[in-house]
Parts: sequence; C-alpha cells; structure tokens
Amino acid sequence: MYSNKQILKVSSPILLSLLAQNIIQVIDTAFLGRVGEVELGASALAGIIYIAIYTLGFGFSMGSQILIGRRNGEGNYHKIGEIVIQGILFLLIPALLLIPLLRFAAVHWLPAIFASQDVAGAITDYMVWRVFGLLFAFTNVMFRAFYIGIARTKVLTVNAVVMGLVNVVFDYGLIFGHLGMPEMGMAGAAIASVIAEMASTIFFIIYTRKKADPHKYGFTTIRFQWPVIKKILDISIYMMLQYLLSVGTWMLFFLFIENYMGERSLAVTNIVRSFYTIFTIPSHALGSSASTLVSNTIGAGKVSEVLQLVKRISLLSLGVMLFVILVISLFPRLMIHIYTDDPSLISDTVVPLYVLITSLPLYSVGTVLFSAVSGTGNSRTALGYEIFTLIFYLAYMWLVIIFLRLSVAVAWTTEHVYWIFLMALSFNYLRSGKWKDRKI
Repeated sequence: MYSNKQILKVSSPILLSLLAQNIIQVIDTAFLGRVGEVELGASALAGIIYIAIYTLGFGFSMGSQILIGRRNGEGNYHKIGEIVIQGILFLLIPALLLIPLLRFAAVHWLPAIFASQDVAGAITDYMVWRVFGLLFAFTNVMFRAFYIGIARTKVLTVNAVVMGLVNVVFDYGLIFGHLGMPEMGMAGAAIASVIAEMASTIFFIIYTRKKADPHKYGFTTIRFQWPVIKKILDISIYMMLQYLLSVGTWMLFFLFIENYMGERSLAVTNIVRSFYTIFTIPSHALGSSASTLVSNTIGAGKVSEVLQLVKRISLLSLGVMLFVILVISLFPRLMIHIYTDDPSLISDTVVPLYVLITSLPLYSVGTVLFSAVSGTGNSRTALGYEIFTLIFYLAYMWLVIIFLRLSVAVAWTTEHVYWIFLMALSFNYLRSGKWKDRKI
C-alpha cells in the first residue's frame, strides 16, 4: 500500500509539471490584461481553442500512461520504451496535418463565430502562430506519460522551471517589445508559448538520453510499429474522445458568455478561468497520480488495496483544496489585481470568484475518483460517464446563460453540476468492483 508520503512524492513533481503547462495561459492572461480588455477576453477563447486540439494528444498520452504504469507494475520494463516511441511517432502525424488546417481556419472560419470582431481579430492573431506548438506539445505529453507511468516524476519539476522561465522572458519581450524584441501583442504571446514548449521538448530529449536506461526500458528501436499503437489506442481512443468532448463543451461556455453577455463578461470569465486553472492544479496532480498508482497497484496484483488507495488520495486532495480556498477567501481583490488594474473589473470579478471556489471541494474529490476509473483501464466506461454528465451540463448552461440570461456568477455554477454528476457516477463504479477483472 502506498503511504501518504509516497503519494505526495509522486504527485508533487506532477503538480509542478501541470503548473508549467498551464502557466503559459496564466502568464499570457496576466500580461495581456495590461494590453487591453479585448485581449484579456480573447486570450481565454484562443487558449480554449488550442487546448481543445491539444487534448487529442493529451488523451492519447493518458492512455499510454496507464499502459506504462501497468507494465511498470508487472516488471515488464522493456516494453515501456516502445510505447513512448510509438506514441511520439503517431502523434506527430496529426500535429503536422493540423497546423495548416488550423491556420486556415483561424483566418477564414473563426471570425464568423464571434459577436465581437475585435475579439475575433485578436484570436486570429494568436492562433496563426500558436498552432506550431502542437509539434512540441504532443511530444512533451509522451515524455510526461513515461516519467509519471514509471513513478519517476522529479524530472518534471526541472522541466516545469525551464518551461515557465522561457515563457515569462519571451512573453515580456514579444508582447510589449522589450529586451530588443518586436512588440507583437497577442501574436507575441503565442510565439512565446511555442518557444517555451520547444524548450521543454529539448530538455526532455537531452535528459532522457542521459538519465534513462535505454536497454532497461526498451528505447532501442525507432520504427513504426502498428501493433503497439493499436494497443495504446484500445485504451486511449475513449480518453481522447472524452477530453475532446469535455474541452469542446468548456469552449461553448466561453462562446455563450461572449455572444450573450459581452466583452466585459468575457474578460471577467477569463480571469476566473485563469484562477480555476491555478487552484485546481494540486487536485489535478493527485488525480493524475491516482490514475498511475491504481494502474501500478493492479499490475502488481494488489487489487484489494485499490479502494483504500483511492480513498487516501481523495482525502489528501480535499485537504489541500480546503487550504487553497481559505487563502483565496482572505485576499480575493489582491489576487484579482494580478490580472488587471481596472477597479470596476476587479469589483465585477469578486462574486464570480467566490462562486467558483464553492465548487472546488467537489472538483478535488471528483477528479481523483474519475481518474481512478480511467486507471483501472476501463476508459470506455469513463467516456460514457463523461457524455452522460455533459448532457446535463449543457442543458444547465443553456438554461442560465441563454434562456434566463443570468449573471456571470450564476453561470459559474455549471461547475457544480458537472462535478456532482461525475463524482457520483465514478464513486458508484469503483464501489461496484466491476473493474477488478479488466485486462490491458
């Protein structure tokens, strides 16, 4: 049985890795909030569009991570490297195909979606450059899956620092025209993000070549092997669809806000979203740990220990989240000031922020339980739960934003609906024991 110390040892570097990945959007938001309210709101929509595409690679890597964790638990280390290599080779194909398609869509299709042409123009400026990051992002998720799957996560800490520092430097230079760089605004934020992801890829390649035993983990053959990819897809395809549907619905939330509430409401929503991204990172890290530790535990033949492990991680996640909520509640205006100097915008953001934090305890437990379902290898069931939950989520979103035209604060109660449903479904599945005989 994993102790709390061992769980935190695995989770802490994952937390920093997630922080590095999400800090790109957070830093962009903080800098672009000083450029203008339109740019502040547009960065949310642009970021969500990019993440919606990114989730295809991320979902594939999560399936790979579960498979790596199972092989690690079984002691079949030599089969791990081929999962990583085949994953990278496979993901480079959609990345190369998507870049020209998304650049065309950003110029010719996206502007028709948004009510504000200023917002649409800013999003186009961002996306035509940001899409190049897919090449590096899709590579990085496979390295991340490798190190989390084998429970050697310290490297993710260093990678997080590298990625974050590179992003800050180039954001500062390219958004505002400092450090001898051109002033590019939204486009500068996008280019800075691509450079940060490229730096992350270079770091992973160098570190893996020097520190990972190529013979132990099977990093000896670089060639296309369809049987390995098919094995990964058997688990990953449902996770890819799950993440795509989840983020796609999340994008609709921002589109509804922009179309039915206006630019100010979109700016408020982006600030709240940025906080949401930061506040949920500890629980997201523990959820990711739950997935790989459950997979390792089952692979080691210790099925009877799984429920106790999930309970322990859930309580840890809830405890950390309650501390986060306490800190936020004490200094809300000071924290909002990170993103804007506008007193009226700060005032408009306070109540939606408080509504958000009331959903965080649900998130903290729900994300661990749902990740544990995926960790059992039954990603098809996880997809079914996601679809069922999103039906109610969409219906409630339509009711409060479009039909009743309520406030931004009320709109954020959609998170309560989402996590109540997903948490209940995941809890019932884990308690049922139907996952115990699942083979992958």
